[in-house]
Amino acid sequence: MQPRINIRNKKARFEYEILDTYIAGIQLTGTEIKSIRASKARITESFCEFNEKGELFVINMYIEEYINGNIYNHQPKSERRLLLTKRELKKLQKEVQNVGLTIIPLKLFLTDKGWAKLEIALCKGKKLYDKREALKDRDNKRDLDRIKKNFK
Repeated sequence: MQPRINIRNKKARFEYEILDTYIAGIQLTGTEIKSIRASKARITESFCEFNEKGELFVINMYIEEYINGNIYNHQPKSERRLLLTKRELKKLQKEVQNVGLTIIPLKLFLTDKGWAKLEIALCKGKKLYDKREALKDRDNKRDLDRIKKNFK
């Protein structure tokens, strides 16, 4: 049994307001899956875009080169196609074009069968004052937890 691989985008929930989430498969080539199984990937700077054919690609996702790879090793920052149903792709494309929302990857994980999946979210960017409120709420919650712990 392989260990649980859970690569998260921690900045996404702070930078964006998440409206809807989807689970998408990733079309990988060569040694990319081996690097993902070794937890050698980053999705913090990545985002998703549609091409002219209506296919969804994840851009700027970094998958480190496989250590034991040879001359057929993969490119670390290439575009990777996401696999979704036609209905989901049309809905996402309509939301991105008409409303001006963004698609951001939240989590990269492996299923029980060993397939690499990407949890993506339809997001709206937060303003600066929203980010400040999130920081205040986090600090208040931390202080309350600290006070509750002292009383127990």
